[in-house]
Amino acid sequence: MKISDIIGITEELKSKTKIHFAIGRNDRFEPLNVFYRNEFKEWQENQSKKNFEREYILSLIYFGRNEWIFAGIYQQKGVQNKDGRFYYQTELKDISTNLIGKLVIKYEKIFRQSYPYLENCIDNFELLEILREKYTVEPFKGYENIKIKHEILKSIILQEENSWKTALSNVKGVYLISDKKTGKLYVGSAYGENAFWNRWTEYIKTGHGGNQDLKQIILENGIEYVENFQYTILETRSMNSEDKEIIKRESFWKDILLSREFGYNKN
Repeated sequence: MKISDIIGITEELKSKTKIHFAIGRNDRFEPLNVFYRNEFKEWQENQSKKNFEREYILSLIYFGRNEWIFAGIYQQKGVQNKDGRFYYQTELKDISTNLIGKLVIKYEKIFRQSYPYLENCIDNFELLEILREKYTVEPFKGYENIKIKHEILKSIILQEENSWKTALSNVKGVYLISDKKTGKLYVGSAYGENAFWNRWTEYIKTGHGGNQDLKQIILENGIEYVENFQYTILETRSMNSEDKEIIKRESFWKDILLSREFGYNKN
């Protein structure tokens, strides 16, 4: 079955539409992250060039290698040039809105251009899958598999994604924050009520969770610096474990990773 038939794209609509292959410049998953937070429309409307010359935009978000998730069809209703950037006014059209966040398309994009004409690509679109539920954030897949960027953690926390909240609230343990820009490490511990969930929520609220070094970095570089932080769980313990045991394990990992000498730990 053709993607044009699944979405409901007429020949007239095809001739009036550009595709937006939404992919981040520094982080390919940036538009997927803003989609998680229901901010994709605003993100798409802010462009560095006058990219949407046609009346309609078919938005596809990078979902993986040769995989794109359908984010809707928008009508372009005007544009303003401010300080060298182009701010569009768009309106989501009532065209297969039930497939937004569900329809996954396979397409090998072998060119750099992110805004081609729809008629030049759509015949090579393949149906990969239609998800049962709208894609928000990937369900929790195990403590040993956590390697999560700040922006994705932010989406999980703000949406209170159930599988993550349940998992992170039911164990104590030790975690690692890696600064991907400098390579410096911070070792922390999570205990008390809701353990990891409550502790990591503090990082989403403040960016630094109370750590003085992280606070200073954000003060000097701005809150956007948190995009360099990556979160990992080093080990877990049951909620019945004594807090002093968790603190002892935290100290152990600080010694192993030398995070006092070369990282962000001061004690």
